Amino acid sequence: MATTGGLSFPDDTTHLDPRAFDRWQARRRWAKAGLIYAVMLAFAIVFIGPILFAAVSSIKTDPLEYPPSLAIPQLQPKNWSASARLGAAGAGDRLFGGFAPGAVVPFEITYFVREGLDVTPPEVVVPRRRPGAGPGAVLAMDFAADYASVGDLTIVRRQPSLADETGAIPGELVTFAFTVAYVGEGPTTERLPLDVTAEVGMTYVDSTITASRLERRGRTASFENAAPGVLGYVFRNYVRVFNEVRTPATRQSLFLVWIGNSFVFAFFRIIITLLLASMAGYALARLRFRGREAIFMLVLFAQMVPLQVLFISNYLVLRDGIVSIDGFKLSTLWGFPDGMLNSLTGLLFVTALNAGAVFIMKQFFESIPREVEEAAMIDGASHWRRYWSVVLPMARPALGALTIITFQGAWNDFFWPFIVLTSPETMKTLPIGLLSFRNIYGGVGDWGLILAGAVLSALPVIVLFVVFQRYFLEGVSFGGGKE
Repeated sequence: MATTGGLSFPDDTTHLDPRAFDRWQARRRWAKAGLIYAVMLAFAIVFIGPILFAAVSSIKTDPLEYPPSLAIPQLQPKNWSASARLGAAGAGDRLFGGFAPGAVVPFEITYFVREGLDVTPPEVVVPRRRPGAGPGAVLAMDFAADYASVGDLTIVRRQPSLADETGAIPGELVTFAFTVAYVGEGPTTERLPLDVTAEVGMTYVDSTITASRLERRGRTASFENAAPGVLGYVFRNYVRVFNEVRTPATRQSLFLVWIGNSFVFAFFRIIITLLLASMAGYALARLRFRGREAIFMLVLFAQMVPLQVLFISNYLVLRDGIVSIDGFKLSTLWGFPDGMLNSLTGLLFVTALNAGAVFIMKQFFESIPREVEEAAMIDGASHWRRYWSVVLPMARPALGALTIITFQGAWNDFFWPFIVLTSPETMKTLPIGLLSFRNIYGGVGDWGLILAGAVLSALPVIVLFVVFQRYFLEGVSFGGGKE
C-alpha cells in the first residue's frame, strides 16, 4: 500500500479500473495544489497582515482598543445607511454630511431603565468642540453650536427588557427622539457634535448611529458628528487628514501639499534616473574606451559606500552653494544664491542618481544580443540612434523595474528630506509630514489620524506596482527565451 499526498493506494495499480486510477490522480493533484495555495496564503497573511491591520484600525474611533476587534461600528451596514440619511438631513450630502442653514436633523437614542426608576429625558447639548489637537485646534472655524437648536425630547418607544450584568435585572428599553435644527442664516459647518447625558441608572444601549465614545462612566454618549454622511462616518480619520491639517495663514491642506511635493520629487527623480542610468549603463556595456573598467569599478565601489559617510560633505555642498573661485557659487546659476537647502532642487541634487541603477541597466544591456545592434549598424545607425531606437525600447522590463524601485525609494525617502527640507511646512515631503503627525497627534493618543495618513502614503506604491508588474513578466520571458 503506497501513501502519497495523504492518499493511500496499492503499489500495484495495473489491475485497477483506469477510471478509478484517474480519479485518484486527480485527487492527488488537487491535494498538492491545495497545499501550495495554503502555504502561499499563509505567507501573504504574514506579509500583508500588518498593513491590513493598520487599514482596519485607521477607521476605528479608538485604534488602541484592546483586545482588537473587527466588530466595529464603522463596518456595520446599519450605521452606513443611518449616517447617509443624517448627512442628507444636515447638509443634503449623503457622502460627507455637514450642518447647513435650514437643516433639521432627526435623532433617536435608546436607554435601558431599571424597574422602579423614573424615566427622565436625557440632556442633549451641541458642544463647541474643536477637532483634534494639531493645527485644527488653532484654526479659525465656525461652530455648529452657534446655530443649532435642540428640540424637545419625546418618548417614541417603550418595551420591557432584561439587563444581564450581575443577574437578570428587570426594566425597559426607552427610546427618545429629538431634532437638531439650524436656526438663522450662517455658514455650513463640517460637523455637528452632540453630547447626550442621561440620569444615573439609565444605561446607553443604541442610537441612530453608534456613539463615538461613552464618558462619565457611561452616562454621556458623545458623537463626533451627528450628521456625518456615509464616507464622513466610515472614513472619518481620512477626512480629518485633509481637513484638519492646514496652514493657519492660507488654510491650505498641508497633507495635499506634502503629497504634491512627494510626487514632484519622485517624478523628476525617476526621469533623471532612467535617463542617466540608461545612458551610462549603455556606455559601459557597449562602448569601448580607455578607463571603462576603472569607471565600472568606481560604480561598484559607490554601491558599497553608506549614505551616512557622505552626509556631512553633501550637506555642506548644499548649504554653501557649491563655492567656486573667488567666492562665486555655482548654485547661483540655478537661481539659488544662498544655497540649495529647503528646496526640492537641492534634494534632487544629492539623490537623483545612484550607482545601483547604473549597474542594473549595464547588466541588462549586456544580456541583449549584439546581433540586434549589428543589424542597425549595417543600416547606418549611429551609437545614439542604436541606443534610442533599438536598445532602449527592448529595455522596457528593466526600465519598468527601475521605475518601481526609484519611485518607492523617492516616495519613502526619509533621511535626506529630513536633513534638507526643514522649513517651511509647505516644503516638506510626505514622510516628513507624517513625522509631524506623529509629533503632534501621537502625544495625545490620536493614532487614528496617524494610521490614516500612513495607509494613504502606501497606496501610490501599491498602485504603481500593480500597473508595472507586467514588465517583470516580460523580463522573465525575455530572459527565458534568450539562447
